[in-house]
Amino acid sequence: MDALPDPRTRLEAYARQSLPRYTSYPTAPHFAAMEEATYNAWLSALAPDDTLSLYLHVPFCKELCWYCGCHTAITRSEARVGRYADALLREIAMLAEALPARFPVVSLHLGGGTPSAIGAPALARIMAALRTGFAFRGDAELSVELDPRTLDDDVVALLGQAGFNRASLGVQDIDAEVQRLSGRIQPRGMVESAVTRLRGAGIAGINVDLMYGLPGQDCAHVEASARFAADLGASRVAVFGYAHVPWMKPAQKAIAEALLPDTSARMEQADAAERALLAAGYVAVGLDHFARPDDPMAIAARTGTLRRNFQGYTTDRAPVLLGLGASAIGSLPQGYVQNIGDERAWLAAVNAGTLPVARGLALTEDDRVRRDLIEAVMCDLALDLSRVPAEVMRTAQPRLAPLLQDGLATLEDGWLKVTENGRRFVRHVAACFDARLAASQARHSRAV
Repeated sequence: MDALPDPRTRLEAYARQSLPRYTSYPTAPHFAAMEEATYNAWLSALAPDDTLSLYLHVPFCKELCWYCGCHTAITRSEARVGRYADALLREIAMLAEALPARFPVVSLHLGGGTPSAIGAPALARIMAALRTGFAFRGDAELSVELDPRTLDDDVVALLGQAGFNRASLGVQDIDAEVQRLSGRIQPRGMVESAVTRLRGAGIAGINVDLMYGLPGQDCAHVEASARFAADLGASRVAVFGYAHVPWMKPAQKAIAEALLPDTSARMEQADAAERALLAAGYVAVGLDHFARPDDPMAIAARTGTLRRNFQGYTTDRAPVLLGLGASAIGSLPQGYVQNIGDERAWLAAVNAGTLPVARGLALTEDDRVRRDLIEAVMCDLALDLSRVPAEVMRTAQPRLAPLLQDGLATLEDGWLKVTENGRRFVRHVAACFDARLAASQARHSRAV
């Protein structure tokens, strides 16, 4: 009689699978060419009482981090950065003009790249333009991604003066050798200084991003980095698995694949980070986030109001997200819109007086249903089956069967629930409701 497969072996098989991160549904590989006229029509149809979120993308970094999977460009050219900043000001004005009202903004996120690379004077002009074109609510969350290595005091002061209340710092790992093998040298004292200065400027919300699966990394490295984040008093900690996708991000070819942890080691590292953060008093949120119990993200997870968008988990519940800058993605009631990704082409479009839309997707009714189900699974780790149409459940059932058998989820009392063992594999559960996944030719990151 054949022996049953070891449970750990079955989990490793799940971990090796490639799946979307479900920051949207349908996912970005399904976007197609879109005309500016379509985007303008969607903007014109927004209800005046809708609240907005804004995402502003600054692609520039001064140094290349080999592991990075973001849409970035390496430059030290002040002229190039200045041209981009000027174009952002024009895009902000055009977007505000295209809207039927001066909408209230409840969330602004500056991402990249390294948004601070644009410099304090340009950031001040951009914030002034945003506040002119949009009506920021007094309780709006203003957040920014920052690189501790290049964070100067002028930018820190400007962020405080502009009302920013949350900053995300890329730390990844605090071990010097792991940093060397990953192409990012960042002593822990540099991170501590950045946090001290940001808090001194009144920015109380500090997020720390960590990674596992980096070259030369082991469980002790990951655990030490998690404890470091906790000792900093970070209100939120994200623990991402390094996605080695050199076919998409050529810079990753600089990483020696032989030094990358295997699937079993990656799972152990993720477990080590979780143990350290839970022991430090954090609560697990969704797939890969941890938060202090009194942080709004932890509260949203407890109360069933957590959301997911292109930046990952969020407390933002605005029905409209508008993207500005090269490659930025927006989400409107009618569907998704993505800006031109190529910097020069984006600049040319903006300077010609057109909204720089390149791709998008109009949602069908089936898309809307599945989007809501997938978001519930990803955020709540549970799904009320009474919300699931019979036809959707009919196709999802055979996909769910092995996950239920392997203890990653349960079906009981009319609910689908992701188990604690299945939390790391929540993307597998969400994928059961994805009608487009089988047809996608996109190569996604590994599940763990």
